[in-house]
Amino acid sequence: METKRLFAAIRIEPDEAFSDIYHNLRQVLGFHIIKWVELHNIHVTLRFFGETPDTEIPVITEALQKATREIPPFNLELAKTGIFGSYYNPRVIWFGITENPVLTKLISNLNLSLEEAGFISDRQNFVPHLTVGRIREIRDKNHFQEIIAHFRDVKFRVQRIEGFELYESVLKKEGPEYTILQEFRFG
Repeated sequence: METKRLFAAIRIEPDEAFSDIYHNLRQVLGFHIIKWVELHNIHVTLRFFGETPDTEIPVITEALQKATREIPPFNLELAKTGIFGSYYNPRVIWFGITENPVLTKLISNLNLSLEEAGFISDRQNFVPHLTVGRIREIRDKNHFQEIIAHFRDVKFRVQRIEGFELYESVLKKEGPEYTILQEFRFG
């Protein structure tokens, strides 16, 4: 049976200010071993499906379509930098998203619609973020923490969100390759 590695996400279009902050962060953390997410691949994951049989894709797309029905286009504010993991063992560098009631409603709709279609959510609290780097090795913890603290309260931009996409992710040696399978528009 054919499968695809799927996720639903909001695509982020980096403007010049966002790109500058991203490149500055990469540069100042350059001597640590970090696998950086390429700018064109940065997104807000709404739901990760993983390996999914092709036969389930129409059920997923119908559930995602249903979840968008009462969602209007909205503005998303990208702000803050942080890490997942602990001070001693940081694993991921992320850029944050200011709390947004429309995004919260979208997530709630997605979970409900997907559960009705038979896709049970993992029940972890949804923390909207943009993964920008996966940490392999920190060579100087104090330096790393100082840099993250320096970037902690930065504001990147506000982006108008008109919808989201269902992606297929193909893992390759040089990094993941994402293909849009379906687009979902709000309003």
